[in-house]
Amino acid sequence: MEIIKNHAHFHLDESTGTLSICNATRLNLLDSEVILDLTQILEEIKQIDSMNSLVLRGEGDDSFIAGAHVKEMSALDPDSARVFITKLKELCDAIYLFPVPVIARIPGWCLGGGLEVALACDLRVIAEEAKIGMPEVKVGIPSVLYASMLPRMIGHNHTNWMLLSGEMVDAKTATNWGLMNFCEPLADIDQKIENITTIFSELGPKVIRQQKMLNRYWQEIPLTQAIEESVESFSHAFTTGEPAYYMNKFLNKEK
Repeated sequence: MEIIKNHAHFHLDESTGTLSICNATRLNLLDSEVILDLTQILEEIKQIDSMNSLVLRGEGDDSFIAGAHVKEMSALDPDSARVFITKLKELCDAIYLFPVPVIARIPGWCLGGGLEVALACDLRVIAEEAKIGMPEVKVGIPSVLYASMLPRMIGHNHTNWMLLSGEMVDAKTATNWGLMNFCEPLADIDQKIENITTIFSELGPKVIRQQKMLNRYWQEIPLTQAIEESVESFSHAFTTGEPAYYMNKFLNKEK
């Protein structure tokens, strides 16, 4: 399956989808058209039952997404700024709520709105050569939207430095802080991502969707409520047929 738009391209290879940014400058900058194309494709593909994971990537290895397009933002007024940032929020929400795991491929620069997109993903694989940052304060605007996830991910001290200084952070430091899942040499990141998607491809499509939904829900409710309601989630899993299939597969493998 394939979907092609001016600034985005989706391809499904068995159970692994890849959504690529294209024709968006050398650094894969986000303008309104790029944001709209990505959001529309995500809406079109979210019901593909055979897909177990989605890789989100930019074009080339210079960057994942080097931020929102400053040229477009420089012409905004308060009303158009609200429209622009709402579109970016809708893109990040579409990624965050996408039914299967989304993996960000980060080979180079990942800045501002690009880092917010990466934060909306479930997993982030970064090249050792890459750098990340939230440099919005350097151009007169605050970091917003999914930047608000940073304190719970990396703590207030690291967040304060990133957002108040706008300085870059190298890949190894970002990984040590817990912001990235895996840090590999650039030459190895595609193999690492393939290894991850292979793991996902071997799982039941229903349980992987159920687990992702729980992961997101747990971030929004108290711990005691999450524990209590998970009893029903466990019970519901046995209506899908997947426990019988995968448990028997495991038992037969052990013989």
